[in-house]
Amino acid sequence: MTEPFVTHRRVEFSDTDMAGIVHFAKFYHYMESAEAEYFRSLGMTLANRVSHGPSYGWPRVSTSCNYKAPAYFEDVLELRMWVERVGVKSLSLIFEFWREELHLATGKVKCAYCKFVPGEPIKSLEIPQKWVTEFEKIQYPFN
Repeated sequence: MTEPFVTHRRVEFSDTDMAGIVHFAKFYHYMESAEAEYFRSLGMTLANRVSHGPSYGWPRVSTSCNYKAPAYFEDVLELRMWVERVGVKSLSLIFEFWREELHLATGKVKCAYCKFVPGEPIKSLEIPQKWVTEFEKIQYPFN
């Protein structure tokens, strides 16, 4: 079975409401942080903004998150990330949130590899094969 990319995060007080429960929108922040950490582990970045010439990045095409149980202030969450699908120009990711043995939520992010040139429309690009090879190493095993 393919192993996911795994990272951990402690829930901060600022992530919660007054009942100490993580606000639903924070799960999206956690997904993006895990994704950025994964990209860094490959020597890549989600966005390489430059002041001159083109920039490249991965804007979101769609996102979702389904919640099963709440997360609380001071919890240590385990985030498991897989690549659900590598398209020609897009990447679909799956995130699972766990607190010990309890599955809290499952999120999805679809992003496209794009080129940004000031004054021009955003242009989607084919994902380089060397990256496809890396992404396939954490392919979601349950499709």
